[in-house]
Amino acid sequence: MELTNNKILITGGASGIGLGLTERFIRENNTVIICGRRGSVLKEVADKFPSIITKVCDLSIEAERVELFKWVSEHHSDLNVLVNNAGIQQWMTISDDDFFQRAKNEIVTNIEAPLHLMSLFINLKSLKTIINVTSALSFVPFTKVPVYSATKTFFHSFTLSARHLLKSKNIEVIEMIPPALNTDLGGKGLHDFAPPVSDFIQSVFEQLKEGKTEITFGFSEAMTKGGPEEIKAAFNRLNPG
Repeated sequence: MELTNNKILITGGASGIGLGLTERFIRENNTVIICGRRGSVLKEVADKFPSIITKVCDLSIEAERVELFKWVSEHHSDLNVLVNNAGIQQWMTISDDDFFQRAKNEIVTNIEAPLHLMSLFINLKSLKTIINVTSALSFVPFTKVPVYSATKTFFHSFTLSARHLLKSKNIEVIEMIPPALNTDLGGKGLHDFAPPVSDFIQSVFEQLKEGKTEITFGFSEAMTKGGPEEIKAAFNRLNPG
């Protein structure tokens, strides 16, 4: 992937990893479009970075995903990078009264939405790169977020298939596999112990410059390389008792 002079759509680009990517891609002389549900949050980012293009869009709604693609096709037909970053993480157990409804919300946002966007945006003649953000939990689940872990496992597997299937279209598929980072994913304060997003982003761009298509960092690097015993040990550390 060329790191400059792109036009990039980053879903969930106003916070967390998405915001970190947004800031760095702007620094690397790219045009960045971000979308999200909350117009006020998008405006805060646009006020800080005036070159950013924003689009309010609830990706959990199919019609809004279609409308997003139509808007990009009409106004930004030179878009060449799609970053599927948006996701939700919910701490819950299978015995919760609202478990199934919350699980459905996670599945729609973390699986259905990015798959739908990929199927739409590959029709843009300009599209050259898709970046899918998965998780270290793709390899070892954290049982406090059981559905989130499962959705990321699904998305990891699908990304491997997509990389193969889109070769004929000359579309590069990159998987970005973060560990826990100090963001508000899942709720404020839950990840205060984790490394800062800035450290992860710096590593991401170093690896992109090397031409890597599987981007790892810290714990996620260990999990992608771990054998059965390492994965089992990591599971026991994450889920004691």
